[in-house]
Amino acid sequence: MIPRGEAARLIDHTLLRRDADEAEIDALVEEGLDLGVFGVCVDGRWVRRILDRGRGSLRIVTVCGFPTGVGTPGAKAREAAWAVNEGADEVDMVADLDAVGAADWGRVEGDIAEVRSAMDGASTGRVLKVILETAAFDDRTIGEAALAAERAGADFVKTSTGMSPAGGATVGAVSVLDEAVGGRLGIKASGGIRTAEDAVVLLDAGATRLGTSGTRDILSGWPA
Repeated sequence: MIPRGEAARLIDHTLLRRDADEAEIDALVEEGLDLGVFGVCVDGRWVRRILDRGRGSLRIVTVCGFPTGVGTPGAKAREAAWAVNEGADEVDMVADLDAVGAADWGRVEGDIAEVRSAMDGASTGRVLKVILETAAFDDRTIGEAALAAERAGADFVKTSTGMSPAGGATVGAVSVLDEAVGGRLGIKASGGIRTAEDAVVLLDAGATRLGTSGTRDILSGWPA
């Protein structure tokens, strides 16, 4: 079992509610610093505020094409480049989920690759995670989608937006992702992670990052 402090450094402390306000974002940052997490994950509109007010050691993670994945590759690319120019360190983009469902891997790759190129054009060294909404698909589709994301230049594959009626992260989905790309790409589990037990089993299955709004509860319950 990894120590609590190491576990904290695997967490993106998340607030993506549409009605979140400035005070809540400021509180998220303060809580993230207090808990020692890796970063905070917020809508793009908050990136500049966090930078201007100070982020300490926190990485700033934002989202693109969220939460549905709809929109043209060009629109997603512009959104991602704008976020990087605002100061985001990492972008979690939603894949073209219609293309995933249709097993149109060329379209999936093209969507991701355009975002990758736009991010690299804005600044080097930024991390791209691709959300695959794994609860909506079978294991074969999840694995193929992960490989498409890898071919397109993703740094991570991610289970879920946390907003799909299909569900969130599961041990099974993380295991499939780990089998497909583990060791070459990072794996971010997100969606419905509320307890230390949830976090432990997902990390054991192969997750290398967790996205959650329940960070304090998870770390408070972390095994000694």
